[in-house]
Amino acid sequence: MSRVVKVEPIPVSYPEPNDFNALRHLCLVKVTTDDGIVGWGESITQFPEASLATKAIVDGMAERVVGKDPLDTDAIWRSLHDQAWWYGYNGGIASYAISAIDIALWDVKGKVLGVPVLQLLGGAVHEKLPAIASCHAHHEEIGRMVEEAQEWVAPGLHGVKVGFGKRGNARLGYEHDRDVEYVRRMRQGLPDAWLMVDCGWAIKWDVATALRRVKAFEEYDLTWIEEPLGAWDPSGYADLRRQSTTLIAYGEKEWNLDGYERILQTGTVDVVGVDPGRAEGITGFKKVAERVEYYRRQANAHAWSSAIATAASLAISFSSPACKLFELKPLRNPMQHELVTEPFGHVNGFMYPPAKPGLGIEVIEKVVDSFRSERVLAKV
Repeated sequence: MSRVVKVEPIPVSYPEPNDFNALRHLCLVKVTTDDGIVGWGESITQFPEASLATKAIVDGMAERVVGKDPLDTDAIWRSLHDQAWWYGYNGGIASYAISAIDIALWDVKGKVLGVPVLQLLGGAVHEKLPAIASCHAHHEEIGRMVEEAQEWVAPGLHGVKVGFGKRGNARLGYEHDRDVEYVRRMRQGLPDAWLMVDCGWAIKWDVATALRRVKAFEEYDLTWIEEPLGAWDPSGYADLRRQSTTLIAYGEKEWNLDGYERILQTGTVDVVGVDPGRAEGITGFKKVAERVEYYRRQANAHAWSSAIATAASLAISFSSPACKLFELKPLRNPMQHELVTEPFGHVNGFMYPPAKPGLGIEVIEKVVDSFRSERVLAKV
């Protein structure tokens, strides 16, 4: 019987080409067993202070994991919750820590048993999932942004989700006429593609502004609008849903099942974003996906970080009827294409069920070491 002998949190920092080469931060977790099996997990901490704080919490939680049977993922997940009652029971840094440890333990569990995590979750309910480009617009000129999106979907991707309010010169999300012209020309340039708009943290629309934008976008068959009123505005979202036909997506900033249940009960969300590196790992994502299915809504993996989160998200997405598509970053980046020996990619626009044991990835530890935050930040 395998036993966990080490839980190592590893904050990493890397330049993200899909975000104008901004330095982004993750806290990885490496779990090792007494028979040498290694599993990898991740929390999408995004900022250096959050990564360092998560490292401290993982170090503290390690005592509840070391010595345990890695097959007992649910029991360990519950035990970590019991330790988090004071400093993050309803979310926050504790959820980041639980997320990373849990993903790593599922990876170990699959490797111990010699089966993919997907099989441990009950197997695939989808033969394949359509993939889309999840991106930030990179240019000031709308025509160039359309051309860029066309380049992204050309290999077969089924659509584009673009972030408003991001870095750079695109200035999307701030001017009504420019936003509408952008969506119009995107539809003109991508007549058969799914189009999604994702409003970033910098976008602060009130209900009237959001409604005016969304109703203007409706003419161009927007697939969904994401977080037009931020993370939580049940009355505002009720107004928006009552007066428009576009699907509403939000939820990515929730931490746990309680938070997602609160959103689902409002009846205002159509597409529920979930990140296993934030929402308490594969165990947490699975619980949320089951509730999303119960409410007859769509779940969507918000896996915009490393190949570890991508692998975890693929396993959940293929195991849940609530998941309908999968997002990929369109530009090569270190945490997707350098971190693992076989980077993820679509095949003619589709993702297929992972078939290798555990998460199905082999993390290159030399790459992890090269992006350790203490090394990267010392050069900044």
